[in-house]
Amino acid sequence: MSLNKNISLNKQAGLRSWFGLLVLMLPVLLVTVDNTILGFALPKIARALEPSANQQLWIIDAYSLVLAGLLVSMGSIGDRVGHRMLLLLGSLGFTIISVLTALSTSPEQLIVGRAALGFFGAMLMPSTLALISCLFVDREQRRVAVAIWATTLTVGSALGPIIGGVLLQYFNWNSIFLLAVPVLIPLLIFGPILLPASDKQTGFIDGYSVLLSIIAMIGIVYAIKHIASNGVGIEAIAASAIGLMSGRSFIRRQHKLPVPLMDISLFHNGVFAGSVMVNLLSLGLLVGFVFFATQFLQIVLSIEPLLASFALVPGQIMAVVVGMAIVSVAKRVPAYWLLPLLLALAGLAFLLIAWVGSSLTSIIITFVLLCSGIGAIASVSNELILSAVPSSKTGSASAISETAYEVGVVFGTTIIGGLLTAFYRLNLKLPDAISQDQTKLALETLAGAYTVADSLADTARQRLVNSAEFSFTHAIHMTSWSTAILTGIVVLITWYLLRKPEKISHV
Repeated sequence: MSLNKNISLNKQAGLRSWFGLLVLMLPVLLVTVDNTILGFALPKIARALEPSANQQLWIIDAYSLVLAGLLVSMGSIGDRVGHRMLLLLGSLGFTIISVLTALSTSPEQLIVGRAALGFFGAMLMPSTLALISCLFVDREQRRVAVAIWATTLTVGSALGPIIGGVLLQYFNWNSIFLLAVPVLIPLLIFGPILLPASDKQTGFIDGYSVLLSIIAMIGIVYAIKHIASNGVGIEAIAASAIGLMSGRSFIRRQHKLPVPLMDISLFHNGVFAGSVMVNLLSLGLLVGFVFFATQFLQIVLSIEPLLASFALVPGQIMAVVVGMAIVSVAKRVPAYWLLPLLLALAGLAFLLIAWVGSSLTSIIITFVLLCSGIGAIASVSNELILSAVPSSKTGSASAISETAYEVGVVFGTTIIGGLLTAFYRLNLKLPDAISQDQTKLALETLAGAYTVADSLADTARQRLVNSAEFSFTHAIHMTSWSTAILTGIVVLITWYLLRKPEKISHV
């Protein structure tokens, strides 16, 4: 390494860089709040727009699905047009589409709006992590900056229900989409002043790779959704086959391209691969928990949105405290012990729900455990990801890391949400004197069962409400057992991967 490079690596960032980091936290906060705030608003949306169970999942997943499919592509585009430019364009588009989405009058319009938000959201997240590498060349400063970024990510996900609770207490569900305006306007004003213009790479964007990645994601997720709602069938098998074949073709194509859309060689590094996998699962656990906890608090326990959101405050506080405190611990404890232990802590949260059952007390304690593990994971794993790859590949690494987070959101709502729906339908007992349409509505969602119950006589109404509450509570119990077991398996895989020696060259 040359003397000039040594000087560059030891260069300390000044106050301007820290203000730039503060500006970068605005889109991080918005995008992560947006991931979980909708889950808290889902009961009101279900009553206002009457979406089916499948539409409810698509309302949440349309955003994450499009975003996950495009993150790697947008990361590569940012490498070519500049990450600052891409961040500003994404912020402008996200603000405009958010206002339009707030005007939705049907589930279909809301799904389209969420998908459009995913398109512009894909421009935001890879740019933030890539620009942190430009702002902070010194590793110790970058470690702190990444910890702040990661803590904001976790806190944003946890703050979604609180912000949603406040808005839903005083306004309609449409208000949650207007958050982008006050959050992103400061970025559009101060971003050009405080954020650096990153180096631009030459090369082309392979459109076929973009198409393959989107088809792969949509095919696999659609198959999971269909199986959860309707069981295994020809449609689900066909969708999964198309998704898997497209994914295989995508991976093979990346190996052949001189400038790949996703640098698959990064996964030869055990530290990188293990950290990415933990990122994916950790956010999936958080979003999946919020998906059923918010419905349990609001519908089963009949708690107002604002008061229900306070049940999650202790967990959010712990996410901040542990997310920052873990930085000093990470310097002393080997990653192959620390990261699996933190993931096991998050898994323990679901084990607690599975063991003692769902109640207000268990929801609060569980969320504290979950946020403690996930807040620390985000700080540790993202610094490992940036440190595990050569500096010339930090843009690609950032995009893959962000893709893992968004796939995690899809995992949380699709797999955990799908399991919840399947277990709920399996145990729900319906009155005989209801129509076929009412039966379908009650089987689709807990909110749907309550809607049907409101149209019945007192005795039949109470029987349906009791059955729906029992079925939903039992579904939480069974889903939590399944999630805890899956997390335990991933803990072992993570430990193995993080112990593997590096196989890529840092040149």
